[in-house]
Amino acid sequence: MRRVFLPLFLAAVSCLSSCSNVDPGQDVPRIVNIINFIRYTEPRSEEITEEVLYQTVVSQADDLRSKGLIGTYLLQYDALIDPSYQKLMREEMARGCEVGAWWEITQPHVEDSGLVWRGRFPWDWHAHVGFSVGYTMAERERLVDVYMEKFKEIFGDYPKSVGSWFIDAGTLAYLYDKYSIDASCMCRDQVGTDGYTLWGGYWNGGFYPSRQNGYMPAQTEDGDIHVPVFRMLGSDPIYQYEAGVGGVVQSVATLEPVYKEGGGDPDWIDWFFRMFTKEPHLGYNYVQVGQENSFTWNAMQVGFVIQTGLLAKLSEEGKIRVETLGDTGRWFKESYPRTPPTSVITTEDTRDSGRKTLWFNCRNYRANLLWEGAGLKFRDIHIFDENLRSEYLDHPDTLPIFRYETLPVVDGCLWSSSGNMAGLRFVAPSFSGGDPVFTSRDGGRSQEVVWPAASGKGGFTILMTEDRIIVKSKGTGPWHLELTTDPGATLPFTKITSEEILASMSGKDYGVYVSKGEAVDISGEGAGKVLKLLPHRGSLELILLPNK
Repeated sequence: MRRVFLPLFLAAVSCLSSCSNVDPGQDVPRIVNIINFIRYTEPRSEEITEEVLYQTVVSQADDLRSKGLIGTYLLQYDALIDPSYQKLMREEMARGCEVGAWWEITQPHVEDSGLVWRGRFPWDWHAHVGFSVGYTMAERERLVDVYMEKFKEIFGDYPKSVGSWFIDAGTLAYLYDKYSIDASCMCRDQVGTDGYTLWGGYWNGGFYPSRQNGYMPAQTEDGDIHVPVFRMLGSDPIYQYEAGVGGVVQSVATLEPVYKEGGGDPDWIDWFFRMFTKEPHLGYNYVQVGQENSFTWNAMQVGFVIQTGLLAKLSEEGKIRVETLGDTGRWFKESYPRTPPTSVITTEDTRDSGRKTLWFNCRNYRANLLWEGAGLKFRDIHIFDENLRSEYLDHPDTLPIFRYETLPVVDGCLWSSSGNMAGLRFVAPSFSGGDPVFTSRDGGRSQEVVWPAASGKGGFTILMTEDRIIVKSKGTGPWHLELTTDPGATLPFTKITSEEILASMSGKDYGVYVSKGEAVDISGEGAGKVLKLLPHRGSLELILLPNK
Protein backbone atom coordinates (compact mmCIF):
# COMPACT_ATOMS: atom_id res chain seq x y z
CA MET A 1 0.00 0.00 0.00
CA ARG A 2 2.95 2.37 0.53
CA ARG A 3 3.60 2.35 -3.23
CA VAL A 4 -0.04 3.28 -3.88
CA PHE A 5 -0.45 6.04 -1.32
CA LEU A 6 2.77 8.07 -1.59
CA PRO A 7 2.41 9.07 -5.29
CA LEU A 8 -1.21 9.98 -4.60
CA PHE A 9 -0.12 12.11 -1.66
CA LEU A 10 2.35 14.02 -3.83
CA ALA A 11 -0.32 14.59 -6.45
CA ALA A 12 -2.71 15.84 -3.81
CA VAL A 13 -0.15 18.31 -2.46
CA SER A 14 0.63 19.66 -5.94
CA CYS A 15 -2.99 20.64 -6.56
CA LEU A 16 -3.77 22.28 -3.23
CA SER A 17 -3.18 25.80 -4.50
CA SER A 18 -5.72 25.36 -7.29
CA CYS A 19 -8.55 23.94 -5.22
CA SER A 20 -10.20 27.17 -4.07
CA ASN A 21 -10.47 30.77 -5.14
CA VAL A 22 -12.21 31.84 -1.93
CA ASP A 23 -10.27 34.38 0.16
CA PRO A 24 -9.66 32.63 3.50
CA GLY A 25 -9.06 35.98 5.14
CA GLN A 26 -12.70 36.95 4.83
CA ASP A 27 -15.53 35.56 6.91
CA VAL A 28 -16.84 32.45 5.21
CA PRO A 29 -20.02 32.73 3.12
CA ARG A 30 -23.11 31.38 4.86
CA ILE A 31 -25.54 30.40 2.14
CA VAL A 32 -29.21 29.47 2.44
CA ASN A 33 -31.33 28.01 -0.35
CA ILE A 34 -35.09 27.97 0.20
CA ILE A 35 -36.16 24.97 -1.88
CA ASN A 36 -39.80 23.90 -2.06
CA PHE A 37 -40.42 20.93 -4.31
CA ILE A 38 -43.82 20.27 -5.74
CA ARG A 39 -45.86 17.12 -6.29
CA TYR A 40 -49.15 17.21 -8.16
CA THR A 41 -50.66 14.21 -6.39
CA GLU A 42 -50.27 12.47 -3.03
CA PRO A 43 -51.68 8.91 -3.14
CA ARG A 44 -50.70 8.11 0.45
CA SER A 45 -53.56 10.15 1.92
CA GLU A 46 -57.08 10.76 0.64
CA GLU A 47 -57.20 14.00 2.62
CA ILE A 48 -54.28 15.47 0.71
CA THR A 49 -56.05 16.37 -2.49
CA GLU A 50 -54.61 18.08 -5.53
CA GLU A 51 -56.16 21.34 -4.32
CA VAL A 52 -54.57 20.98 -0.87
CA LEU A 53 -51.19 20.45 -2.51
CA TYR A 54 -51.63 23.48 -4.75
CA GLN A 55 -52.78 25.76 -1.93
CA THR A 56 -49.75 24.67 0.11
CA VAL A 57 -47.45 26.04 -2.59
CA VAL A 58 -49.54 29.21 -2.82
CA SER A 59 -49.09 29.70 0.93
CA GLN A 60 -45.35 29.08 0.72
CA ALA A 61 -45.07 31.63 -2.09
CA ASP A 62 -47.20 34.18 -0.22
CA ASP A 63 -44.99 33.84 2.85
CA LEU A 64 -41.73 34.30 0.93
CA ARG A 65 -43.17 37.22 -1.01
CA SER A 66 -44.34 38.99 2.16
CA LYS A 67 -40.80 38.83 3.57
CA GLY A 68 -38.94 39.77 0.40
CA LEU A 69 -37.28 36.36 0.14
CA ILE A 70 -36.55 34.46 -3.05
CA GLY A 71 -36.63 30.70 -3.38
CA THR A 72 -36.31 27.76 -5.73
CA TYR A 73 -39.34 25.72 -6.77
CA LEU A 74 -38.70 22.26 -8.21
CA LEU A 75 -41.56 20.66 -10.15
CA GLN A 76 -42.37 17.03 -10.77
CA TYR A 77 -43.46 16.49 -14.35
CA ASP A 78 -47.15 16.19 -13.48
CA ALA A 79 -47.02 19.55 -11.69
CA LEU A 80 -45.03 21.06 -14.55
CA ILE A 81 -47.79 20.34 -17.06
CA ASP A 82 -50.58 21.72 -14.84
CA PRO A 83 -51.78 25.24 -15.89
CA SER A 84 -52.35 26.41 -12.30
CA TYR A 85 -48.77 25.69 -11.29
CA GLN A 86 -47.50 27.23 -14.52
CA LYS A 87 -49.28 30.49 -13.75
CA LEU A 88 -48.07 30.57 -10.15
CA MET A 89 -44.50 29.77 -11.15
CA ARG A 90 -44.43 32.54 -13.76
CA GLU A 91 -45.45 34.99 -11.06
CA GLU A 92 -42.65 33.76 -8.81
CA MET A 93 -40.08 33.86 -11.61
CA ALA A 94 -41.05 37.45 -12.36
CA ARG A 95 -39.88 38.51 -8.90
CA GLY A 96 -36.55 36.63 -9.05
CA CYS A 97 -37.38 33.12 -7.91
CA GLU A 98 -36.05 30.06 -9.71
CA VAL A 99 -38.09 27.20 -11.16
CA GLY A 100 -36.44 23.86 -11.87
CA ALA A 101 -37.10 20.13 -11.96
CA TRP A 102 -37.83 17.69 -9.14
CA TRP A 103 -36.66 14.29 -10.37
CA GLU A 104 -39.22 11.87 -9.03
CA ILE A 105 -40.74 9.97 -11.92
CA THR A 106 -44.52 10.03 -12.45
CA GLN A 107 -47.00 8.26 -14.71
CA PRO A 108 -47.60 11.22 -17.10
CA HIS A 109 -43.84 11.65 -17.47
CA VAL A 110 -43.27 7.99 -18.29
CA GLU A 111 -46.18 7.77 -20.73
CA ASP A 112 -45.26 11.02 -22.50
CA SER A 113 -41.82 9.45 -22.95
CA GLY A 114 -43.35 6.48 -24.74
CA LEU A 115 -42.64 4.09 -21.88
CA VAL A 116 -44.86 1.78 -19.83
CA TRP A 117 -45.76 2.89 -16.31
CA ARG A 118 -45.11 0.20 -13.69
CA GLY A 119 -46.28 2.05 -10.59
CA ARG A 120 -49.11 1.38 -8.19
CA PHE A 121 -50.30 5.01 -8.36
CA PRO A 122 -49.73 7.99 -10.70
CA TRP A 123 -46.81 8.82 -8.40
CA ASP A 124 -45.16 5.84 -6.69
CA TRP A 125 -42.35 6.52 -4.20
CA HIS A 126 -40.84 3.04 -4.50
CA ALA A 127 -37.27 3.35 -5.81
CA HIS A 128 -37.56 1.10 -8.86
CA VAL A 129 -40.52 3.15 -10.15
CA GLY A 130 -40.29 6.65 -8.72
CA PHE A 131 -36.53 7.24 -9.11
CA SER A 132 -34.21 7.26 -12.08
CA VAL A 133 -32.28 4.25 -10.72
CA GLY A 134 -35.25 2.07 -11.73
CA TYR A 135 -34.82 2.68 -15.46
CA THR A 136 -32.30 1.69 -18.12
CA MET A 137 -29.85 4.34 -19.28
CA ALA A 138 -31.71 4.71 -22.58
CA GLU A 139 -34.96 5.22 -20.66
CA ARG A 140 -33.30 7.71 -18.31
CA GLU A 141 -32.11 9.80 -21.25
CA ARG A 142 -35.56 9.70 -22.82
CA LEU A 143 -37.14 10.87 -19.56
CA VAL A 144 -34.65 13.76 -19.40
CA ASP A 145 -35.25 14.84 -22.99
CA VAL A 146 -39.04 14.84 -22.63
CA TYR A 147 -38.96 16.82 -19.39
CA MET A 148 -36.48 19.36 -20.70
CA GLU A 149 -38.37 20.01 -23.92
CA LYS A 150 -41.67 20.35 -22.07
CA PHE A 151 -40.11 22.77 -19.57
CA LYS A 152 -38.64 24.87 -22.38
CA GLU A 153 -41.97 24.88 -24.19
CA ILE A 154 -43.68 26.25 -21.07
CA PHE A 155 -41.07 28.62 -19.63
CA GLY A 156 -38.89 29.44 -22.62
CA ASP A 157 -35.62 27.86 -21.52
CA TYR A 158 -34.23 24.72 -19.94
CA PRO A 159 -34.11 24.53 -16.13
CA LYS A 160 -30.74 25.15 -14.52
CA SER A 161 -31.44 23.21 -11.31
CA VAL A 162 -32.59 19.60 -11.01
CA GLY A 163 -33.04 17.98 -7.61
CA SER A 164 -34.28 14.75 -6.07
CA TRP A 165 -33.80 12.60 -3.02
CA PHE A 166 -31.28 10.97 -5.31
CA ILE A 167 -30.28 11.12 -9.00
CA ASP A 168 -28.05 8.42 -10.45
CA ALA A 169 -24.71 9.35 -12.03
CA GLY A 170 -25.79 8.49 -15.58
CA THR A 171 -28.82 10.77 -15.44
CA LEU A 172 -26.91 13.57 -13.73
CA ALA A 173 -24.08 13.39 -16.29
CA TYR A 174 -26.60 13.51 -19.13
CA LEU A 175 -28.32 16.54 -17.58
CA TYR A 176 -24.98 18.32 -17.34
CA ASP A 177 -23.40 17.23 -20.63
CA LYS A 178 -26.44 17.93 -22.81
CA TYR A 179 -28.39 20.61 -20.94
CA SER A 180 -25.64 22.36 -18.92
CA ILE A 181 -27.49 22.43 -15.61
CA ASP A 182 -25.78 24.51 -12.92
CA ALA A 183 -26.79 22.73 -9.73
CA SER A 184 -28.46 19.72 -8.21
CA CYS A 185 -29.53 18.74 -4.70
CA MET A 186 -30.01 15.44 -2.93
CA CYS A 187 -31.09 14.01 0.41
CA ARG A 188 -28.97 14.22 3.54
CA ASP A 189 -27.28 11.12 4.91
CA GLN A 190 -29.89 8.68 6.18
CA VAL A 191 -30.33 4.98 6.90
CA GLY A 192 -33.45 3.27 5.60
CA THR A 193 -35.79 6.27 5.76
CA ASP A 194 -38.56 5.65 3.19
CA GLY A 195 -36.43 2.73 1.99
CA TYR A 196 -33.49 4.90 0.88
CA THR A 197 -30.04 4.55 2.42
CA LEU A 198 -27.42 7.19 1.63
CA TRP A 199 -24.53 6.81 4.02
CA GLY A 200 -20.96 8.01 4.40
CA GLY A 201 -20.98 10.81 1.81
CA TYR A 202 -19.86 14.44 1.76
CA TRP A 203 -21.81 15.39 4.85
CA ASN A 204 -22.99 18.95 4.16
CA GLY A 205 -22.75 21.46 1.35
CA GLY A 206 -21.80 20.79 -2.27
CA PHE A 207 -19.55 18.28 -4.03
CA TYR A 208 -18.75 17.20 -7.58
CA PRO A 209 -19.90 13.58 -7.92
CA SER A 210 -18.13 10.76 -9.71
CA ARG A 211 -19.28 9.81 -13.20
CA GLN A 212 -19.45 6.25 -11.93
CA ASN A 213 -21.35 6.93 -8.72
CA GLY A 214 -23.64 9.88 -8.10
CA TYR A 215 -23.21 9.64 -4.33
CA MET A 216 -19.41 9.48 -4.35
CA PRO A 217 -17.34 12.67 -4.49
CA ALA A 218 -14.85 12.55 -7.35
CA GLN A 219 -11.13 13.07 -6.82
CA THR A 220 -10.21 14.19 -10.37
CA GLU A 221 -11.65 16.59 -12.93
CA ASP A 222 -11.70 13.83 -15.55
CA GLY A 223 -13.68 11.63 -13.19
CA ASP A 224 -16.28 14.14 -12.07
CA ILE A 225 -19.64 15.40 -13.24
CA HIS A 226 -18.94 19.11 -13.06
CA VAL A 227 -22.23 20.11 -11.51
CA PRO A 228 -22.29 20.63 -7.72
CA VAL A 229 -24.74 18.50 -5.77
CA PHE A 230 -25.85 20.04 -2.46
CA ARG A 231 -26.98 18.02 0.55
CA MET A 232 -30.50 18.94 1.66
CA LEU A 233 -32.59 19.27 4.81
CA GLY A 234 -30.25 20.79 7.40
CA SER A 235 -29.31 17.89 9.67
CA ASP A 236 -28.60 18.33 13.37
CA PRO A 237 -24.77 17.97 13.38
CA ILE A 238 -24.79 16.15 16.72
CA TYR A 239 -27.93 14.03 16.90
CA GLN A 240 -29.10 13.16 13.38
CA TYR A 241 -26.15 10.82 12.85
CA GLU A 242 -27.07 8.47 15.69
CA ALA A 243 -30.84 8.48 15.03
CA GLY A 244 -30.93 4.85 13.91
CA VAL A 245 -27.95 3.22 15.62
CA GLY A 246 -27.00 -0.19 14.24
CA GLY A 247 -28.78 0.32 10.92
CA VAL A 248 -32.32 0.76 12.25
CA VAL A 249 -34.48 3.15 10.19
CA GLN A 250 -33.61 6.67 11.28
CA SER A 251 -35.84 9.25 12.84
CA VAL A 252 -35.50 12.86 11.70
CA ALA A 253 -33.64 15.74 13.37
CA THR A 254 -33.49 18.33 10.60
CA LEU A 255 -34.69 21.80 9.61
CA GLU A 256 -37.80 20.37 7.93
CA PRO A 257 -40.55 22.51 9.49
CA VAL A 258 -43.01 19.66 10.03
CA TYR A 259 -40.82 18.01 12.68
CA LYS A 260 -41.63 19.35 16.15
CA GLU A 261 -38.29 18.31 17.65
CA GLY A 262 -36.34 19.96 14.83
CA GLY A 263 -37.40 22.52 12.26
CA GLY A 264 -40.79 23.06 13.91
CA ASP A 265 -39.34 23.98 17.31
CA PRO A 266 -38.54 27.70 17.79
CA ASP A 267 -35.73 26.98 20.28
CA TRP A 268 -34.11 24.39 17.99
CA ILE A 269 -34.37 26.76 15.00
CA ASP A 270 -32.73 29.56 17.00
CA TRP A 271 -29.93 27.19 18.08
CA PHE A 272 -29.35 25.91 14.53
CA PHE A 273 -28.95 29.34 12.96
CA ARG A 274 -26.89 30.61 15.89
CA MET A 275 -24.42 27.81 15.15
CA PHE A 276 -24.77 28.41 11.42
CA THR A 277 -23.85 32.10 11.64
CA LYS A 278 -21.39 32.25 14.55
CA GLU A 279 -19.17 29.17 14.44
CA PRO A 280 -15.82 29.41 12.54
CA HIS A 281 -16.68 27.07 9.69
CA LEU A 282 -14.04 26.21 7.08
CA GLY A 283 -14.64 27.23 3.45
CA TYR A 284 -18.32 28.18 3.49
CA ASN A 285 -21.46 26.98 5.23
CA TYR A 286 -24.64 25.88 3.47
CA VAL A 287 -28.15 24.84 4.38
CA GLN A 288 -31.40 24.17 2.56
CA VAL A 289 -34.66 25.42 4.03
CA GLY A 290 -38.14 24.53 2.76
CA GLN A 291 -40.51 21.59 2.46
CA GLU A 292 -42.30 19.48 -0.12
CA ASN A 293 -45.99 20.28 -0.48
CA SER A 294 -47.00 16.71 0.43
CA PHE A 295 -46.77 17.62 4.11
CA THR A 296 -49.41 20.38 3.60
CA TRP A 297 -49.42 23.96 4.84
CA ASN A 298 -51.31 23.17 8.05
CA ALA A 299 -48.54 20.82 9.18
CA MET A 300 -45.57 22.96 8.16
CA GLN A 301 -46.86 26.51 8.68
CA VAL A 302 -45.56 27.19 12.18
CA GLY A 303 -42.00 26.07 11.54
CA PHE A 304 -41.90 27.46 8.01
CA VAL A 305 -43.01 30.95 9.05
CA ILE A 306 -40.60 31.06 12.01
CA GLN A 307 -37.69 30.01 9.81
CA THR A 308 -38.40 32.45 6.99
CA GLY A 309 -38.86 35.28 9.49
CA LEU A 310 -35.45 34.54 10.97
CA LEU A 311 -33.88 34.24 7.53
CA ALA A 312 -35.24 37.63 6.50
CA LYS A 313 -33.75 39.16 9.64
CA LEU A 314 -30.35 37.49 9.23
CA SER A 315 -30.24 38.43 5.56
CA GLU A 316 -31.02 42.06 6.36
CA GLU A 317 -28.21 42.04 8.92
CA GLY A 318 -25.80 40.69 6.30
CA LYS A 319 -25.11 37.48 8.21
CA ILE A 320 -26.38 35.10 5.50
CA ARG A 321 -26.95 34.98 1.75
CA VAL A 322 -30.39 33.78 0.68
CA GLU A 323 -30.19 32.80 -2.97
CA THR A 324 -31.52 30.34 -5.50
CA LEU A 325 -30.04 26.90 -5.94
CA GLY A 326 -28.91 27.83 -9.45
CA ASP A 327 -27.11 30.95 -8.21
CA THR A 328 -25.34 28.90 -5.54
CA GLY A 329 -24.30 26.33 -8.13
CA ARG A 330 -22.83 29.01 -10.39
CA TRP A 331 -20.97 30.61 -7.46
CA PHE A 332 -19.63 27.19 -6.44
CA LYS A 333 -18.27 26.44 -9.92
CA GLU A 334 -16.59 29.85 -10.12
CA SER A 335 -15.05 29.38 -6.66
CA TYR A 336 -14.05 25.72 -6.65
CA PRO A 337 -12.64 23.75 -9.60
CA ARG A 338 -12.61 20.67 -7.35
CA THR A 339 -14.73 19.62 -4.39
CA PRO A 340 -13.45 21.85 -1.56
CA PRO A 341 -12.60 21.09 2.05
CA THR A 342 -15.29 22.42 4.39
CA SER A 343 -16.31 22.00 7.99
CA VAL A 344 -19.40 22.25 10.17
CA ILE A 345 -18.76 23.10 13.82
CA THR A 346 -21.18 22.97 16.74
CA THR A 347 -20.04 23.91 20.25
CA GLU A 348 -23.47 24.09 21.92
CA ASP A 349 -25.68 21.10 22.63
CA THR A 350 -29.46 21.49 22.46
CA ARG A 351 -29.88 18.67 25.00
CA ASP A 352 -27.37 20.08 27.53
CA SER A 353 -25.32 16.90 27.55
CA GLY A 354 -21.96 18.60 26.96
CA ARG A 355 -21.52 17.42 23.40
CA LYS A 356 -19.60 19.33 20.69
CA THR A 357 -18.82 18.23 17.17
CA LEU A 358 -16.80 18.93 14.04
CA TRP A 359 -17.58 17.56 10.58
CA PHE A 360 -14.70 17.84 8.08
CA ASN A 361 -15.31 17.10 4.40
CA CYS A 362 -13.02 17.08 1.39
CA ARG A 363 -12.88 15.25 -1.92
CA ASN A 364 -10.93 12.31 -0.45
CA TYR A 365 -12.68 11.62 2.85
CA ARG A 366 -14.93 12.87 5.61
CA ALA A 367 -14.31 12.76 9.35
CA ASN A 368 -16.36 13.59 12.44
CA LEU A 369 -14.98 14.45 15.87
CA LEU A 370 -17.37 14.22 18.82
CA TRP A 371 -16.68 15.58 22.30
CA GLU A 372 -18.77 13.99 25.06
CA GLY A 373 -18.01 15.70 28.36
CA ALA A 374 -14.29 15.15 28.94
CA GLY A 375 -14.00 12.49 26.21
CA LEU A 376 -13.21 12.75 22.50
CA LYS A 377 -13.53 10.28 19.65
CA PHE A 378 -13.55 10.08 15.90
CA ARG A 379 -17.17 9.04 15.51
CA ASP A 380 -16.92 8.69 11.73
CA ILE A 381 -14.29 8.43 8.98
CA HIS A 382 -15.23 7.43 5.42
CA ILE A 383 -12.95 7.37 2.37
CA PHE A 384 -14.22 8.43 -1.07
CA ASP A 385 -13.24 6.68 -4.31
CA GLU A 386 -14.58 7.88 -7.68
CA ASN A 387 -13.88 4.42 -9.14
CA LEU A 388 -16.36 2.63 -6.88
CA ARG A 389 -18.92 2.01 -9.59
CA SER A 390 -22.58 2.06 -8.60
CA GLU A 391 -24.47 -1.15 -9.21
CA TYR A 392 -27.32 0.92 -10.66
CA LEU A 393 -25.19 2.60 -13.32
CA ASP A 394 -25.43 -0.36 -15.68
CA HIS A 395 -28.49 -2.19 -14.37
CA PRO A 396 -31.81 -0.76 -13.18
CA ASP A 397 -32.83 -1.16 -9.57
CA THR A 398 -35.46 -3.89 -9.31
CA LEU A 399 -36.35 -3.34 -5.63
CA PRO A 400 -38.47 -0.69 -3.89
CA ILE A 401 -35.34 0.49 -2.03
CA PHE A 402 -31.87 1.68 -2.96
CA ARG A 403 -28.57 1.87 -1.09
CA TYR A 404 -25.48 4.02 -1.64
CA GLU A 405 -22.45 3.95 0.66
CA THR A 406 -18.82 5.05 0.70
CA LEU A 407 -15.83 3.27 2.27
CA PRO A 408 -15.87 3.17 6.10
CA VAL A 409 -12.85 3.35 8.37
CA VAL A 410 -14.90 4.35 11.44
CA ASP A 411 -18.69 4.15 11.55
CA GLY A 412 -20.22 5.25 14.84
CA CYS A 413 -23.76 4.50 13.69
CA LEU A 414 -23.80 1.25 11.72
CA TRP A 415 -21.11 -0.38 13.89
CA SER A 416 -22.94 0.53 17.11
CA SER A 417 -25.79 -0.67 19.28
CA SER A 418 -27.60 1.27 21.99
CA GLY A 419 -25.31 -0.35 24.57
CA ASN A 420 -22.06 -0.23 22.60
CA MET A 421 -21.31 2.97 20.71
CA ALA A 422 -18.50 2.55 18.21
CA GLY A 423 -15.70 5.07 17.82
CA LEU A 424 -11.98 5.68 17.53
CA ARG A 425 -11.42 7.09 21.03
CA PHE A 426 -8.65 9.18 22.51
CA VAL A 427 -7.28 7.21 25.46
CA ALA A 428 -5.13 9.44 27.70
CA PRO A 429 -5.56 8.45 31.36
CA SER A 430 -3.67 11.41 32.83
CA PHE A 431 -5.17 14.06 30.56
CA SER A 432 -8.23 16.19 31.31
CA GLY A 433 -9.43 18.22 28.33
CA GLY A 434 -10.92 21.68 28.08
CA ASP A 435 -12.91 23.43 25.36
CA PRO A 436 -11.62 22.92 21.79
CA VAL A 437 -10.46 25.81 19.60
CA PHE A 438 -11.02 25.68 15.83
CA THR A 439 -8.78 27.42 13.29
CA SER A 440 -8.57 27.49 9.48
CA ARG A 441 -5.08 26.68 8.18
CA ASP A 442 -3.24 26.48 4.84
CA GLY A 443 -5.22 29.27 3.21
CA GLY A 444 -8.56 27.77 4.18
CA ARG A 445 -7.73 24.27 2.97
CA SER A 446 -7.14 22.57 6.34
CA GLN A 447 -8.97 22.46 9.65
CA GLU A 448 -6.98 22.65 12.87
CA VAL A 449 -8.42 21.74 16.27
CA VAL A 450 -6.59 22.49 19.48
CA TRP A 451 -7.94 20.50 22.43
CA PRO A 452 -6.16 22.04 25.41
CA ALA A 453 -5.76 20.61 28.85
CA ALA A 454 -8.28 21.91 31.35
CA SER A 455 -5.33 23.35 33.26
CA GLY A 456 -4.30 25.33 30.18
CA LYS A 457 -0.95 23.54 29.89
CA GLY A 458 -0.45 21.12 27.01
CA GLY A 459 -3.05 19.22 25.03
CA PHE A 460 -3.74 17.79 21.59
CA THR A 461 -3.57 19.40 18.16
CA ILE A 462 -5.53 17.70 15.38
CA LEU A 463 -4.99 18.81 11.78
CA MET A 464 -7.23 17.59 8.97
CA THR A 465 -5.95 18.24 5.46
CA GLU A 466 -7.18 17.00 2.10
CA ASP A 467 -5.13 13.83 2.29
CA ARG A 468 -4.39 13.11 5.96
CA ILE A 469 -5.18 13.48 9.65
CA ILE A 470 -2.33 14.46 11.98
CA VAL A 471 -2.61 14.22 15.78
CA LYS A 472 0.10 15.70 18.02
CA SER A 473 0.29 15.93 21.78
CA LYS A 474 2.17 17.92 24.39
CA GLY A 475 2.09 17.37 28.11
CA THR A 476 -0.66 14.74 27.96
CA GLY A 477 1.18 11.72 29.30
CA PRO A 478 0.87 8.35 27.52
CA TRP A 479 -1.97 8.20 24.98
CA HIS A 480 -3.29 6.29 21.99
CA LEU A 481 -6.41 5.99 19.84
CA GLU A 482 -8.53 2.86 20.17
CA LEU A 483 -11.28 1.63 17.86
CA THR A 484 -14.05 -0.38 19.49
CA THR A 485 -17.45 -1.40 18.06
CA ASP A 486 -20.49 -3.41 18.99
CA PRO A 487 -19.37 -7.07 19.08
CA GLY A 488 -21.98 -7.98 16.47
CA ALA A 489 -20.97 -5.34 13.93
CA THR A 490 -19.98 -6.42 10.42
CA LEU A 491 -16.60 -4.82 9.77
CA PRO A 492 -14.71 -4.38 6.46
CA PHE A 493 -11.16 -4.90 7.74
CA THR A 494 -9.10 -7.62 6.06
CA LYS A 495 -5.61 -7.06 7.52
CA ILE A 496 -3.96 -4.77 10.07
CA THR A 497 -0.19 -4.30 10.13
CA SER A 498 1.95 -1.66 11.81
CA GLU A 499 1.79 0.56 8.71
CA GLU A 500 -1.50 -0.38 7.06
CA ILE A 501 -5.16 -0.85 7.87
CA LEU A 502 -6.61 -2.78 4.93
CA ALA A 503 -10.30 -3.21 4.17
CA SER A 504 -12.71 -4.24 1.43
CA MET A 505 -16.31 -3.28 0.76
CA SER A 506 -18.62 -3.67 -2.25
CA GLY A 507 -15.81 -5.39 -4.12
CA LYS A 508 -13.46 -2.45 -3.56
CA ASP A 509 -10.16 -2.77 -1.67
CA TYR A 510 -9.07 0.30 0.27
CA GLY A 511 -7.19 1.26 3.39
CA VAL A 512 -5.36 3.71 5.60
CA TYR A 513 -1.60 4.18 5.61
CA VAL A 514 -0.06 4.97 9.00
CA SER A 515 2.85 7.22 7.98
CA LYS A 516 3.76 8.15 11.56
CA GLY A 517 2.96 5.97 14.52
CA GLU A 518 1.83 2.35 14.52
CA ALA A 519 -1.37 0.35 14.05
CA VAL A 520 -1.93 -2.68 16.30
CA ASP A 521 -4.56 -5.39 15.82
CA ILE A 522 -6.34 -5.94 19.17
CA SER A 523 -9.24 -8.04 17.91
CA GLY A 524 -8.02 -10.93 20.06
CA GLU A 525 -8.18 -8.92 23.28
CA GLY A 526 -11.95 -9.00 23.67
CA ALA A 527 -15.33 -8.65 21.95
CA GLY A 528 -15.75 -5.37 20.14
CA LYS A 529 -12.05 -4.46 20.19
CA VAL A 530 -10.59 -3.77 16.76
CA LEU A 531 -7.32 -1.80 16.71
CA LYS A 532 -5.07 0.70 18.44
CA LEU A 533 -3.12 3.55 16.91
CA LEU A 534 0.05 4.28 18.86
CA PRO A 535 1.86 7.61 18.40
CA HIS A 536 5.58 7.98 17.70
CA ARG A 537 7.20 10.70 19.79
CA GLY A 538 3.82 12.26 20.45
CA SER A 539 2.64 12.24 16.82
CA LEU A 540 0.26 10.12 14.79
CA GLU A 541 -0.31 10.57 11.05
CA LEU A 542 -2.88 8.78 8.88
CA ILE A 543 -3.04 9.09 5.09
CA LEU A 544 -6.62 8.86 3.79
CA LEU A 545 -6.67 8.48 0.02
CA PRO A 546 -8.53 6.07 -2.27
CA ASN A 547 -6.55 2.98 -3.21
CA LYS A 548 -6.51 3.12 -7.01
